[in-house]
Amino acid sequence: MRDNGNVPTPAASRPSFRDALRFWLKLGFISFGGPAGQIAIMQTELVDHRRWIDQRSFLRGLNFCTLLPGPEATQLATYIGWRLHGILGGVAAGALFVLPGALVLLVLSWIAARHGDTGAVGAVFYGLKPVVIAIIAQAVWRIGSRALKSWPAVVLAAGAFIAINIVGIDFPWIVLAAAIIGWLAGRRPGPSPFVSGGHGGDAATEAAALPSTDGGRPLRRLFRLLALFAVLWAVPVGLALWLLGSEPFVNIANLFTTAAFVTFGGAYAVLPYVADAAVNKYAWLSSGDMLNGLALAETTPGPLILVLQYVGFFAGWNRAGLFDPTLAAVAAAALTTYVTFLPSFLFIFAAAPYIESMHDNPAIGSALGAITAAVVGVVLNLAVFLATAVFLPAAGGVDLFAIGVAVVAFAIALRFKIQVHWLVLAGAAIGIGHLIVAGPPG
Repeated sequence: MRDNGNVPTPAASRPSFRDALRFWLKLGFISFGGPAGQIAIMQTELVDHRRWIDQRSFLRGLNFCTLLPGPEATQLATYIGWRLHGILGGVAAGALFVLPGALVLLVLSWIAARHGDTGAVGAVFYGLKPVVIAIIAQAVWRIGSRALKSWPAVVLAAGAFIAINIVGIDFPWIVLAAAIIGWLAGRRPGPSPFVSGGHGGDAATEAAALPSTDGGRPLRRLFRLLALFAVLWAVPVGLALWLLGSEPFVNIANLFTTAAFVTFGGAYAVLPYVADAAVNKYAWLSSGDMLNGLALAETTPGPLILVLQYVGFFAGWNRAGLFDPTLAAVAAAALTTYVTFLPSFLFIFAAAPYIESMHDNPAIGSALGAITAAVVGVVLNLAVFLATAVFLPAAGGVDLFAIGVAVVAFAIALRFKIQVHWLVLAGAAIGIGHLIVAGPPG
């Protein structure tokens, strides 16, 4: 498909497509540190050193990506790739940003499935789990300190926690309700209680608007993109169902496609929704396995939302039926990753030419602020859900060692701002040390 929305950069700074491919592949292997670290790498490499994109355009793209569901660092790479080389450049940038981490996590998933309950591997996971609880608690603290600047925002966060933890309302409905509340608040006179300066209002707004290159027919372009992406979704899903059967592939396609459209606030926000379905509804894996996957995703390059690939892998592994477990698991993991990231490309390619017209809309900013406030309550529910499994194991009693590790890790994370993957590696070392000193956990 020809890219009618390509916005070229100046010839003096525009790299060749081959040079861009080399960089995106390199970025895929070094993109540790979560979205903040990944965005910092792109700032340093693309703006400061290579000068492939100017500062104002970079910030404009970053602000745009924070308004979208999905992994913002992946979408920012896709957006920059689109600016440099059109749709083909965006596809290459986004895919290469994800692929190295996906392959590494695939190998780690197989090790966890095949050997997760044995010896040193089990000990490593035992040390990892409380550290991951601490990381999630830190995420609640970090998002909450940014989003809960008013009493309405606090009330909305508390309501989201009650809705998902006690009432049992699904995450997509909570997102929709928060968006409506925020939208209505943003349309009233005066500042919205859900906007704390996180969207818009910075140097990015000073840049000239991107030219609209849709030939005056934006709806026609949008419909063409929607039709293309519908085909790109339906063909692989249909092929998987035809070759491997409906179980668990129908549920994988439905669950992770839905998750991709409601992933406001990052991977932590959507995990409660996925964990509830994967653990309680479909019984693909246990809550402990969910924690293992989150720990592994924290240590691999690429976006944290790759943890969903781990969930898909276990869905195939434990529901292989007549197929070899490894074959079913790899197919399920591949399908999960595909349907999880496909919508991100749609969002970028469909909306990027109109970035400026949406950037400072007060109703949109208020809606996103309300969603972020609700996400605080949702992520808190995730912490409670997973902490219960770690601190109160099925064998009975209270695991004081795990609680102590989690408290120390949380304090260190807040005080010293250590990058997540170092905390995770420290947790693995603690697990091995516990095995040597005290024997197997439990």
